Amino acid sequence: MSACWRAGKLPEALAALDAPTLDWLRHHWPLIGRASQQPPETAPGGGDWLTWLLLGGRGAGKTRAGAEWVRALVFGRAGPPAGRIALVAESLGDVREVMVEGVSGLLSVHPCAERPSWEPTRRRLQWPNGAVAQGFSADDPESLRGPQFDAAWCDELAKWRYAQAAFDMLQFGLRLGARPRQMVTTTPRPTALIRALLADPRTAVTRMATAENAAHLAPPFLATVVGRYAGTRLGRQELDGELVEDRADALWSRAALEAGRESAAPELRRQMVRLVVAVDPPASSGKRADACGLVAAGIDAAGIVHVLADESAQGLTPTGWGARAVGLFHRLDADRVVVEVNQGGEMVKTILAGIDPAVPVAEVRATRGKWLRAEPVAALYEQGRVRHAGAFPALEDEMCDFAPEGLSGRRSPDRLDALVWAVTALALGPRETAPRVRRV
Repeated sequence: MSACWRAGKLPEALAALDAPTLDWLRHHWPLIGRASQQPPETAPGGGDWLTWLLLGGRGAGKTRAGAEWVRALVFGRAGPPAGRIALVAESLGDVREVMVEGVSGLLSVHPCAERPSWEPTRRRLQWPNGAVAQGFSADDPESLRGPQFDAAWCDELAKWRYAQAAFDMLQFGLRLGARPRQMVTTTPRPTALIRALLADPRTAVTRMATAENAAHLAPPFLATVVGRYAGTRLGRQELDGELVEDRADALWSRAALEAGRESAAPELRRQMVRLVVAVDPPASSGKRADACGLVAAGIDAAGIVHVLADESAQGLTPTGWGARAVGLFHRLDADRVVVEVNQGGEMVKTILAGIDPAVPVAEVRATRGKWLRAEPVAALYEQGRVRHAGAFPALEDEMCDFAPEGLSGRRSPDRLDALVWAVTALALGPRETAPRVRRV
């Protein structure tokens, strides 16, 4: 089938199959499921996992993966067979509407001969081989006190109101069979329980984005919702399945950046009185060198700075990032390129002049540490005087991770440095009031 699909002949191959074979294919999950929807073999340390934590965006296929895992457990296709399974969601309504009767729920994924019977009043599924799954609400942690299970499927754990209490009660009940274990399917949120599971060596983590399942999603959803939120904090969490966190001592917060976000409309560039491209050059080159920070921003007649582009890159040669800077300068019709000259500044000027000698270059020199240079820029953000025209995930990650001692992991804040130079040149340096008429 894979060969037919690659050759573009899958419809013809399927048309040649009889009904029983087609039905078998439709329910053979190891063949039709994506790799990210299949159970991991081991925990990060190499042993058996206790928890499979599947972090995914909206519509990424989390529910189908959970239902198929339960189905495989019941029939011994994913390790030792499980005879008693807990289904836990935020409410009993979610158990029924999503996990059991949903479009990708347990009743829909089984072929007729394997399908369990559903007893709504008892919140119970029973399979032909005798296996039983019981539904529980995380809003009632005490309901999990007493029952015992071989396995459990927890759905949307990150939004449970009493998450820790319900999860703790569930752990005491996972005591049957040769290998008790649980699967958690959720869109991530930075809750204490999610962080604890990620740090647990017995947790196997799988991540998947909404885009991976695009073939099964409505085109209007992809065009509107995905297009509108891609790259934003909400989009990274709800579409990409990322755990997006703030650092308590950082200069910026994600909530503040979201509050100052605006549309990256093409006509915005024409409203700029001045526009600069800032370059923070790396001290060396090669794959392990720091990235070249490359950020463009403009200021309008009201004194509002608009961050327009982040084209920072790592692994480029000096000529490579020089060409990128010059290209961005011309594409945005900028006024000048701002270059830090503390390390290799003369080299940068030479590189840019070699690519296009007509590009005006303004030199800036760092006389204070990165934190002290960034503080006045952060103050402008707090005053609502800096906005992001669109989403810049990598740049915003650095901003929300930048504390007095720098970035976590001692990484270099190359994108942030370029941003600071751009905003400083526009809003904190000498004022240039003569407006320009920009090209369309």
